[in-house]
Parts: sequence; C-alpha cells; structure tokens
Amino acid sequence: MNINEPFRRFRQTKVVATLGPSTSTYESIKALFENGADVFRLNFSHGTAADHKARLEIIRKIEAEFDHPIGVFADLQGPKIRIGTFVGEKIKLERDQVFILDQDEQPGDEHRVYLPHPEIFETIKSGDKLLLDDGKVHLRVTDVSSKQIKTTVEAGNKLSDRKGVNLPDTILNSSPLTAKDRQDLVSALDMGVDWIALSFVQKPDDIAEARKLINGRASIISKIEKPSAVEHLKEIIDLSDAVMLARGDLGVEVPAEKVPVIQKRTVRLAREAGRPVIIATQMLESMITSPTPTRAEASDVATAIYDGTDAVMLSAETAAGEYPNEAVSMMRKIARDVEQDELYRKIMDAEHPDPDSNAADAITAAAHTVAHTIKAAVIVNYTTSGSTTLRTARERPSVPILCITEDINVARRMALSFGVHAVHTGDIDNFDDMVRKATEVARDCQFAEKGQRLIITAGVPFGTPGSTNILHIAWAI
Repeated sequence: MNINEPFRRFRQTKVVATLGPSTSTYESIKALFENGADVFRLNFSHGTAADHKARLEIIRKIEAEFDHPIGVFADLQGPKIRIGTFVGEKIKLERDQVFILDQDEQPGDEHRVYLPHPEIFETIKSGDKLLLDDGKVHLRVTDVSSKQIKTTVEAGNKLSDRKGVNLPDTILNSSPLTAKDRQDLVSALDMGVDWIALSFVQKPDDIAEARKLINGRASIISKIEKPSAVEHLKEIIDLSDAVMLARGDLGVEVPAEKVPVIQKRTVRLAREAGRPVIIATQMLESMITSPTPTRAEASDVATAIYDGTDAVMLSAETAAGEYPNEAVSMMRKIARDVEQDELYRKIMDAEHPDPDSNAADAITAAAHTVAHTIKAAVIVNYTTSGSTTLRTARERPSVPILCITEDINVARRMALSFGVHAVHTGDIDNFDDMVRKATEVARDCQFAEKGQRLIITAGVPFGTPGSTNILHIAWAI
C-alpha cells in the first residue's frame, strides 16, 4: 500500500485488533493496519501504562502517514475475583461434598479456601451459584454468614491456586472500577485514547459513575458480559456511546445456548439506538497458533456480520498470537464476502429502525432512501459531533458513508461505526464550499467517479451540533 495515495476500505464492517507482545513495534502495528485493522484495543489487563502509551504513539504516527483517522480504546480490567491458594497448590473436590469459602487468609484444602472479596459476603445469598476456573467447577450456596459461604459441589473435581470466580446470580454493590482501573483510567485519558471500555458492567448506574470520572475526555464502551447487564441491556445501551458483547465471560455465566440469542438482541438494540456494537471473544481463537481458522470460527464471524454488527474484534489472535496479520486479513476477507452476498443486503434492508421525530433523523432516513433510489455512490455527512453519521450508519446503507468533520476526535471515534470513512478537514465557510469539498473528497478517496451522484447532508448554520437540516444531491467532478 502506498501511503502517498488516498486511503479507503472496500467493506463496511470494521475490524478491531488488540495490541500486545506480538504487535508492539511500528512495523507490526502498521502491518495490522494495512491488512485491515480499523480500530486498536489497548488491553489494560496486561502490560504497563508505558507499554500502552508507546503503542498509541506508534498508532498516531501511522495515522499521520496515511492521513486517515484511527480509533483507539483502552479496555479496563474491571474487578477480577479470585480465590486464594491451597496447601500443595491444588485439590480434588467430590460431587455433593460441602466446600467453604471464607475470609481466613491461610492456604486452603479440600474443605475450604480463602475468598479475599468481602463485598461478596455482603450480597450473595443461599441458592446462588458460584462458578470457579471459567465454569469448570460449579458450587451452590447453602448458607451465608459474615465470615463464610457454605456451598455444595455440583460439578468439577479439580481446583488449583488463584482461579477466577464468576457470580451469575449475584449483583455486587461495589463499583465496577477498582483502584487499578481508576489509575489506568487516568493514564489512558492522559495519553489520549478515544474510547474507554468498561468491564463487568452490571447496571446503568455503573456507566453514570464512569462518565463522571471521564468528564467528556473519551467516549464509553460498555462491555456486556454479566447476566445482570443482559437484564438491563436497553438501559445500558441508551446510556453508553457504544457496546461490546464480550462472549467469553458471558458464556461462563449464562448457558451457552443463550449466547447467540443475546448476540442478536444486542446488535438489534444497539442499531435501534444508533450506538456502535462490537462482537468479541474467541472469534478466530485457533489462529493464535494456526495460520488458518476452523470453519466453525469463520462461520461465527460471518454470523456476527449477517447480524449487522458494526465491528468484529480480535483479542489474543493479534495480541499474543503467531499469525496476527493472517487473523486480521481473514476478518477482512470474511466481511468482504458476506457483504457481497445478496442475502446480507436483504437482511440489512428487512428492518430499519423508526426515525426519531426530529429534523436530523428525517434527513438521515431520507438520505438512505434517496441514495438507493438514484443509485448514489456515497452518502456524505458534514458533522461537528458525529451524531448525524451515527444516525446514518443506523440505516445500514448499501453505499459508503463519508464523514467529513473538523474535529479529529470525532473522526477517530467514527472509525468504529458501520460503513463510515472519516476525513478530518478544515472549517466550511458556506454552502458552495461544502458541496465543492464533498465532491473533491469523494473523488480523491475513490468513493465516486466523475459524473456519479452523491448525497450530502449538513446543518445550517455550519458548526452547530445537531443542526442537520439539509439534503443535497451533487455530482462528482
């Protein structure tokens, strides 16, 4: 790819790549971008703030070289609940035996283990389930006191030191932001990420707390990975700027057969709300050690795209895998092939969310209809806040969305949204200048050839957020 040439993608679904030990150099991150990564994830569960800052500086260098905005989000670790240690490092549990979790720091045995999380003792109740070691061990609570949780073993017979604990039936009263998260949040905001991803969101109040701390310096991605979050899904989506369906932890805490249904519901509700949605976890996991995915994994990625997701995400495949570029390329190829399928377009057109009763939604809904009717090459949005582009992406148009904005932060955030190609440009002085700029950018970025039609939406007066009130048809020159 020649970085001196105009840049564009020939697909609408976005690819998120996680950076890590396998992808920390300029050469490796640039290769991910060239192979199809649109947004990069910095996983604060691993590495130091200095590591993440160095990777972000490389991303911004690549962004400048290609003159193309790149989105970056910091994924906070969230509260990781773990048991203590055992004498001899591991034990064997028998089905139906009694097993106790308590606040005694001494190493455990076949009868008990330390649980260093007093907030659990305050909220868990008899009948609740505890899942240990990613669901390999099932415990059922039979009695609770301020010092211990008495359980019966329902499944699993091996358990070793410091394994994780999942609480599918329990909503903790504690904040989803740990002391580590708060420190990482400050670091991430100071280095200039575009999004903050909140782990283990349980209820709408969790987002309000984070938004107060972020104070407008970044947008919020709420990760759906708890049964309680699924119960409050619509409210959480409405309060968030984007959502991620993190199917790994979610798949531990809810029955596996329910995850596909939750995935479809999450994508549908996010689209209705005009919020970008990411489908994540175990998408091409075999490519951590293999240059090709399983057929089931390829089908899983394709299903998420047929569902209408904005983005699909790679985790360890690009962060620590042996074939990060092949994984990104595979995501790109699957997206391209699905989007060229007639069935995909029929699915996207089968259900359009009703527009809200305002001028901006009326214009964006009309832009989609007009673009289809006159076979326009592209829909161009002039936007200050990005809201018009998000509402346009909500329509899932068959043509690309060209977002032109004077705010580089808006341009970077739009990198996550379906079908959006963002361009950072200077101020627009008048209507004629707007049309001229739109046709020039569409031509230079290879979205329209001479004589093809463009749909342009904008707001007058220029530079006023939420003022979209113009729909104009223009011709590329």
